[in-house]
Amino acid sequence: MINYALVQERAHRLYRDFLSAWVEDKPFFPQSFSAGLPSQDYHELLHATQELITHSREVQGQGYRLEMRTVRLRHLGTQTIPTRIIIERADDLLWLTGKREEFEQFCADVALIRAEVPALEAWLRAQPQQVIRYHGLWPQLLLVCRCFLEHPRPQLYARALSVPVDTKFIERHTGILTRLLRQILPPLAIREDGRTFAQRFGLRESETLIRIRLLDDQFFKRYGLPLTDLSLPLSELARLEVLRGQRCLIVENLLTFQALPSSFPETIVIFGGGFQVTLLEAVTWLKESPLFYWGDLDAQGFQILSALRSSFPKVTAVMMDEETLARFAAFQVQGTPCSVRQLPALSAAEQALLTKLAEENIRLEQERIDWTYACQRLQEQLRP
Repeated sequence: MINYALVQERAHRLYRDFLSAWVEDKPFFPQSFSAGLPSQDYHELLHATQELITHSREVQGQGYRLEMRTVRLRHLGTQTIPTRIIIERADDLLWLTGKREEFEQFCADVALIRAEVPALEAWLRAQPQQVIRYHGLWPQLLLVCRCFLEHPRPQLYARALSVPVDTKFIERHTGILTRLLRQILPPLAIREDGRTFAQRFGLRESETLIRIRLLDDQFFKRYGLPLTDLSLPLSELARLEVLRGQRCLIVENLLTFQALPSSFPETIVIFGGGFQVTLLEAVTWLKESPLFYWGDLDAQGFQILSALRSSFPKVTAVMMDEETLARFAAFQVQGTPCSVRQLPALSAAEQALLTKLAEENIRLEQERIDWTYACQRLQEQLRP
C-alpha cells in the first residue's frame, strides 16, 4: 500500500501538469490514483492505513480525500482499507506540495508576461516550469524582449541598449533570452548560424584587436602621421584599404614582431597570435597582397599555416623548411603531442616535414633561429 511520502511524490508530479492546465485554462480536478495493494501483514496494513487517515483531508482539513472500502483479505479477514487517493481542489494540491507561495508568484509572473509581451503566449503554455525558474527576473527579461521587438538587430553594444537593466544582465542571461527572442522575433531578425548571442540577435561585440607594424614610414610620407605600430579592431583593419597590395608578413612571436627592422619598403607585419590568424579572413584586401607566414617549426605551426591557406591559398611559408630545421637542430625542443599527420593546403615538402615533426614531437620556436640568418632569409623572400 502507498504511504504518505509516496502520496506527496505523486502530488509533486501532478503539480507540474497542473501548471500547464492552469496556463491553458483547462479543467484539472479531481485527480485520483490507486492506494495500491494492501499488505498481507496485519501490523503493516494497520500502520499504513492509520498514516493515510492521519494525513487525509478528513483529519487535516485539507489535502487528499480517502476512498475507503471494506474487503475480505485471505489471511486477515474483513478489513476497511483505503483504495484510492483523491485530490479534489487546487488548494489541496498546493497544501500537499507546499507550493502555495510559489504558485501565487507563478500566477503573477504569467499575468506580467501576458501583459508585457503577449507574443510569448505559446512559450508560456509549453514551458510553465521556466516561468518559475526565472521568478524575480521577469521584469528585466521582458524589458529586454520589448527592446528587441521595437529595435530588431540594433547593431549596438548591449551597454548602449535603451533598456534600464544591469549592464551585465544580458550577458548573464543569454540562455533564457535566446529562447524568448526566438519565440517573438521574425525570422529575418535572427541569424541562426551566429555563434554568439550578439551575432544571432544583431548586437555589436567587443572585437579582437589586431596588432600591425608598418616596416617603413609610409604613413608619415603619405599623411604626415608618425605611426608605425598599431593595434586596431579587426573590422577597422578590414577597412584600411590604403594597405591593399602591400607585402604582409604574419609572425607568431611577439619579440620577433617587435624586433623586425624598418627596412622592408611597402611591407607590413601582423602579430598572428596562433590560431587567431583565421580571423584575418575578414580582411579581404589581404587577398590582393603578397602574403607570408612565419610560424614555429612544429606540428601546430603547420596546422596554423593550413588554416590560413583555407582563406588565403597563395600564402608563402617562411623558414618553415627542412633546411632551417637542420641548421638549428641544437635548439630543437620537445613539442606538444599532435595526432595530425595529414593537412590540406600543404605542399609535398611541407607535408613531409609535418609528418616528421609530429611523429618525433619536435619543436623549433622561431625565436631560437639566429637573428642575422632570419633577417637575411626575410630580405630574400620579401624582396619586391
